[in-house]
Amino acid sequence: MGTVTGRPVRIHRFRERYHIRRTLGRNDFSEIVEDCTVSEARRKAPTRARRKKHWALRVAGWLLALFFLGVIGAAATFFIGYQTTDIPDVNKEFATNTTTVTYANGTRELGSLYEQNRRSVPLAQIPKHVQDAVIAAEDRTFWTNPGISPSGMARAAFNIARGEQLQGGSTITQQYVKIMYLTQERTFSRKFSELFIATKLSRSQDKKSTLEGYLNTIYFGEGAYGVAAAGEAYFQVKDPKNLSVPQAALLATVLNNPSIFDVDDKSKKTQDRILSRYRYVLDGMRLSGTITQAQADAYSKNLPALKKKGKSSRYKGSAGFLLDMARKELVKLGFTDEQIVGDGLRVKTTIDYKLQENAVKAVFSDKQPGKPDKLHIGLASVRPETGELVAMVGGPDFLKSQINWATARARPGSSFKPFAVAAALQEGKTLEDTFEGDGPIEIRGGKYDNEFGEDYGTVSLLTATEKSVNTAFYDLVDRQLDSGPEKVAKAAEAAGIPTIPAADRDAPALVLGPNAYASPVDMASAYGTFAADGKRTPAHIISEVKDITGKVLWSDKSKLQATQAIDPEIAKTTSYALQQVVDAKGGTGSAAREIDRPAAGKTGTAGGMSVDHRRANLKCKCEKFKEGDDTLTSWWVGYTPQLSTAVLYRAGKEGESDLDDYTDENAFFGGGYPAETWVDFMKPSLEDLPVEEFSEPSEENMGTPTPTFTPSKTPPSNTPSNTPSNTPSNTPSNTPSNTPSRTPTKSPTKTRTPKPPWPTLPTTPPTEGSTPNDPGGPNDPGDGNQ
Repeated sequence: MGTVTGRPVRIHRFRERYHIRRTLGRNDFSEIVEDCTVSEARRKAPTRARRKKHWALRVAGWLLALFFLGVIGAAATFFIGYQTTDIPDVNKEFATNTTTVTYANGTRELGSLYEQNRRSVPLAQIPKHVQDAVIAAEDRTFWTNPGISPSGMARAAFNIARGEQLQGGSTITQQYVKIMYLTQERTFSRKFSELFIATKLSRSQDKKSTLEGYLNTIYFGEGAYGVAAAGEAYFQVKDPKNLSVPQAALLATVLNNPSIFDVDDKSKKTQDRILSRYRYVLDGMRLSGTITQAQADAYSKNLPALKKKGKSSRYKGSAGFLLDMARKELVKLGFTDEQIVGDGLRVKTTIDYKLQENAVKAVFSDKQPGKPDKLHIGLASVRPETGELVAMVGGPDFLKSQINWATARARPGSSFKPFAVAAALQEGKTLEDTFEGDGPIEIRGGKYDNEFGEDYGTVSLLTATEKSVNTAFYDLVDRQLDSGPEKVAKAAEAAGIPTIPAADRDAPALVLGPNAYASPVDMASAYGTFAADGKRTPAHIISEVKDITGKVLWSDKSKLQATQAIDPEIAKTTSYALQQVVDAKGGTGSAAREIDRPAAGKTGTAGGMSVDHRRANLKCKCEKFKEGDDTLTSWWVGYTPQLSTAVLYRAGKEGESDLDDYTDENAFFGGGYPAETWVDFMKPSLEDLPVEEFSEPSEENMGTPTPTFTPSKTPPSNTPSNTPSNTPSNTPSNTPSNTPSRTPTKSPTKTRTPKPPWPTLPTTPPTEGSTPNDPGGPNDPGDGNQ
């Protein structure tokens, strides 16, 4: 063989070309060879393209074949499953099982969350607008679909592929099947059983029968199963035929998820969620022709007014607040309302029975200066190392008032100052760095002073903390720290205080806690971070949850871990400063020495104009308002290495009345009644525990002591002029020289020395029902969160 331009040729072709070459000559022969080569390339190119095209067609063909095989396989699987699945007997249990809640020892029962109210009515007695409301909310193709939702099946398959639980997309028939014939578990096999049974049921049973069964069994929350029980629970309407369109639409809204659409949760986020879903239901009713566009527009403006039945007697007394908090925390952990009241859960709380008894005795002692319905005391105690809430008092009787004074947020006042100490240490300051202790001090054009205009001269950060010197903390945060308020906010949040609003993060008075930043549970938890040398475990009331068979569904030991939220040395040094509040001469928390073991803590008192004075000003239409010199909150937050406990005093229905009406002292200071209530709880609660010392701080953060300074000028008697009207209140926290006697008086005589007004005077008349800032409320979750 030979080659021409690199290609093999047969011998006879070679001979032909040799003959042509001899006849035509070298040049002519080369041209002929080149033409042959090009022609061959042209012949070969289409062949390669055709091969690629054939390969793509083969791949597409295989994919199409696999698709059809998958469809055929799925159809065959569904057909076999359909043929082999029988409609089982109705669940005899349909049955809710009582969820029990115990104290921390796991044996003593705290209460139960069993609520079950069923009352069946024929479909003929359920008006069309009630039926249509539920259909608009849950399954708008109910009357025409085959009992299942293909889109729901696709969503379920997608969730399976992502490793998530099956959820959403169920038709009314599927939901009814799950309730009446299956379990509530979310598994692959249960979901397919549901699909097969729903399809068979839809073919064998009249749609009206299915709807009747569904409306009499679906859970609406509040322990109500079925629309008749729900109407009574939410609106005290016993007969469904008397439900209005808005009431029916709200019930249809709630049944989707009674926990997420909790009408008792008055937070804006939840209320907006409920209103959006409610409008969706009304729009569905409009589309179906049940109501007109005009009716839909009118009903969409507001939710209908509730008229709920009273809480079960199981919530009676102060223990009702514990039971309610446990229930709310279960929801936060992901348990549905239906599981909580009907799945027979075994819930173990962190509440220590003995410590809870001590807390109740301390709060409701006959030493208190006022009646529990007028004077409100919130107490919360947390174990620093674990975050366990071991005792909590939110009020005397949950059935009489659902405001939990231990979880409702309030103004922390000077009890917020330890976070400024931590922020300063973080920025390289020491406890012996000095600050301005005289007043008034000018910050951003406003003038601020100490309580009663007292002067302290130049003071160290340690002394400023011991004596709670306001001007020194203004100097620290607003003059000597760049972005000081923001750094204090971050330190507080790291310790465990809920997120502080953006509008307050640059406020000059942030260090004095002028607004409702934290509840007693929050403060006990945050101070516990200092007690645990900077480690933080979220405060919680649930220790363990088991199902009815004893299987552990949730445990704080595996789910909650401590994190190093604050540098250990900074936490130790902050604790050292707070120990001096108790131990140093003139410290504002000297009453805490009575527990006779190492303790640390901080007073806090915040004030302004009480809600009563605001209302009085509104009624009299006075040209000059009453001055804002009322004490609105009074705190003592203290801890040992074993327990961190916060005590808060408030007064009046809203918790915004003047506390000074309950003392003969110059003000209702945190070092008085709050500190002594703290002692009454801590002393018996610690008696069986060994005495523990706090960790020693490093010398680096302590600094070099400065000479003691005695102020020479007489404290001014008047409030400085030019105080801006929008300035948040200063926080008095100096303990009076003579401690209150704690002898109860119904109407104490006001003989205290006049004090300057809190700088919170309004510039315009208050509106009816307004209260300064946000005092928290009955449904405020606190975090803690709930």
